[in-house]
Order: sequence, then structure tokens, then C-alpha cells
Amino acid sequence: MTQPQLAHQTEYGRMYARSLSGVPEVPSITTVIAQQNTDLSGWVGHMAATAVIEDPRLTQAVGSRPQLKTVAKQASNAAERFRDDAAARGDRVHNYAEQVGLRALGRPHEMARMREVLAEHGEAAYADRFDEWWDLFDVRPLATELTVWNGTVGYAGTLDLVASIGGRTCIVDYKTKGTSRDGRVKPLDAKVVMQLVAGLKAEESLVDPVSGTWEPWQYGDAPVLLGVALGQTEVVAHQANPQVLPDHWRKFWALRQVWGYSQTADAAGPALRPLGPPPPTPREQPGPQGEGGAPATTAKVGA
Repeated sequence: MTQPQLAHQTEYGRMYARSLSGVPEVPSITTVIAQQNTDLSGWVGHMAATAVIEDPRLTQAVGSRPQLKTVAKQASNAAERFRDDAAARGDRVHNYAEQVGLRALGRPHEMARMREVLAEHGEAAYADRFDEWWDLFDVRPLATELTVWNGTVGYAGTLDLVASIGGRTCIVDYKTKGTSRDGRVKPLDAKVVMQLVAGLKAEESLVDPVSGTWEPWQYGDAPVLLGVALGQTEVVAHQANPQVLPDHWRKFWALRQVWGYSQTADAAGPALRPLGPPPPTPREQPGPQGEGGAPATTAKVGA
């Protein structure tokens, strides 16, 4: 499920409602994490330059300013195209992983259809490697695509998987990754730890989106948080270091305050307003001067 039922895209990022008939109330976990500034200018420039170099029209365009401008214009959004393609691939892989979990839970699923979709895009290897990892780790799902809510801090999100692995309860987040030059799946970003600990700190989980029924969060004491890199050549699971969880939770809390501040700041209007010069004020008139330019004094009676 790439778009959770209670999630809404808003001008403030993805937000969650309490029911299908409710209005968005709190930001999603990923929206909060996105408040952390990430400089991608170098990567964007690299993608644009690579697109120019690999453009088959480049040889013919050399010497022609209009043709070179056309090549450059189409290369300028190479990063956006790459991002959108990666997001669509991630959705397809996540959909397959969700269906595998539903099948294991004995619930209706479309696992075969999702595998076909991957195959249609030349991505069947993702499903093969995922199946191998699932069997090797003997994953026993407890819940899949579970929406959770924290009313104290004010956020919500949807967890990819809660499962028993090796007899221990695990909160799992999948990340679809590309393949490095040495054939290994690319490493995870450490930000996944914030995402996992935010899920761990939930207070409620969704029971029924139609009626907006929630229940107390059952897995707040899960001992293992796993970020799982899903690749075409391998799947690699990484456990969040328990010693760093408090720091990542504090960082997530701070980013939530940043998100909240941006909403109140926007509502209050612009932070700076133009200011003109003050109105002129009457100047004091000089009094009579004594000798040497000093103010004259009045003699006292009897002096």
C-alpha cells in the first residue's frame, strides 16, 4: 500500500487524519524527517552532466547552439526523473513485500500479481532476493502496513512490518536500494533509525479507518528495530543500535518542533515588514545664552 488510507498530501507535506471522514491533523513521520536540510546540489549537477554525456544526440549537437540548448534543457531535470523512477520502483517492491506478508498472515493477497508487475519492469530479481531473505530469516509477520499515531508529540506513520524474527519482536522498515559497482546492495541512510524509533514511540495503532477506531500500541517495547535494504543482488538487514536510539528520538522530536514552527510562522504572516521613516518631531528652541555661550541664569532674590 503506497498511499496509506488516512494519509493526505497537503501544502505542509503528507499528513494523517484520524478516520476516512476526518481532516488531516498531524504530519507523517517522513514529513517530519524531511525538515532536516539535505544539500543535493552536487548530486543534481552530477545527474544533469551525466545525462548530457550519455545523450545520443550530443555528437550531432556539437557546434549547433539550438541543439545543445535542447540537450541541456532535457538534462536539467535528470535528477527529478531519476527520483520519480526510483520512487515508482520502490512502490512496486514495497507492494510485493506487503503481499508476501498478507499471504503469511492468511489474509487476501495479490502476491502473484505484484510479482508479475515487477517482472514487467525487469525487476523480478527484487522479488527473488526478498523471498530468499524472508525464508532465511524465518519472518513471521504480526502486522503489515500498520498505521500508528503519537498524539503527545503529534505525528503518525505507517510501518512496513511488525514481525517475530528469531523469537524477538521486530519493527521493520524496507528501503529499496540500487546496486553498487561491486554488485552489492547500496547502504542505508542513517535517517532510517529516526523513522524506526518514531514508530517504536507510537501510542496508538489503527483498527478501523472507516470508524476511526484505534487501540493502544502493542509493540512499544519491541527489542529490535530493523532497516532492510532490498536490492536486486541481495537483501541486507541492519539493526538500529540501541545505544543511539535516545539521540535519534531527540532529533526527531526537534524536527517535529521545526515543522510546527513553520505552520505557526506562516499563519502569523511575513516575518519581516517594510518600515518607513518616523514622522518629524518638533525641535527644541535654544534659550538665552550667557557669557561664553553658557545658558543665562536668573539671579535669586537676596543673593
